[in-house]
Amino acid sequence: MKILIAGSSGLIGTAFCSRLEREGHEVVRLVRRQPAQGELRWDPEAGELEQGALEGIEAAVHLGGQNIAAGRWTATVKAQLHHSRVQTTQLLATRLAGLAAPPRVLICASAIGIYGNRRDEELDEESDTGAGFLAELGRAWEGASAGAAEAGIRVVQARLGLVLSRRGGALAKMLLPFRLGVGGTIGDGRQYVSWISLEDAVAALSYAVENDALCGPVNFTAPQPVTNAELTRTLGRVLRRPTLLPLPAFVAKVLLGELAEEGLLASQRVRPKRLLESGFEFAYPELERALRRALAARESD
Repeated sequence: MKILIAGSSGLIGTAFCSRLEREGHEVVRLVRRQPAQGELRWDPEAGELEQGALEGIEAAVHLGGQNIAAGRWTATVKAQLHHSRVQTTQLLATRLAGLAAPPRVLICASAIGIYGNRRDEELDEESDTGAGFLAELGRAWEGASAGAAEAGIRVVQARLGLVLSRRGGALAKMLLPFRLGVGGTIGDGRQYVSWISLEDAVAALSYAVENDALCGPVNFTAPQPVTNAELTRTLGRVLRRPTLLPLPAFVAKVLLGELAEEGLLASQRVRPKRLLESGFEFAYPELERALRRALAARESD
């Protein structure tokens, strides 16, 4: 299958492209620089993406987006986060929809932040979306693919949870303080963290490409969400380090402002109902096993 990938250089995109190529698919990467063989150039800021070059694409996966947790959410940063998700998705969806023979599926990354802070409420794809910047961003992000759906393309919004990998993302940032013995809970530790191993996230993307029954929002999270306190204890046990130094909520808010409120302290207890009901099997459904795998994974995996 000829598969177009946007965001191919990111944590998930790199692993996903490697899997697709091992399986014999033809991967076409969307890049912003001068393209090499097997790549297409686009310039989302200028609205540039040559439609003719997309002919023959059978599936498209958009995993791009500026890092949510890079720093405080100033007005400028919020605008950049919005553009890197919404405008890029809209451009890609519009170009694919205009093809004489559109791809049969478009998978767009989304995030469980769309549910807002829901404490211990159990959430699945049928739950209402929430309030706050991340929820608003999520709704706009998912809505940006409407043009593709209207053209008859099957659209999947992959609502990703915390992806576990030592190569990047939140876990990579947590490792140094935990290894130094200064890791601990954030706030009261009762907020739920919905996570997924990198391997399962990649496998679920491949599954969604192939499975015509999956459409619309799909939660990409493991079946067993945990509290921040449970995550802290488990990571400490895996690393054989103490976890006695909590980060008080007020300190997190002083340091990171709105990012702390909606990111570190928000609670989302998410269940991957559609993946489970469709028959997807998680390789790492339990946190400790997933963490041990993430920390043992080689760069070439």
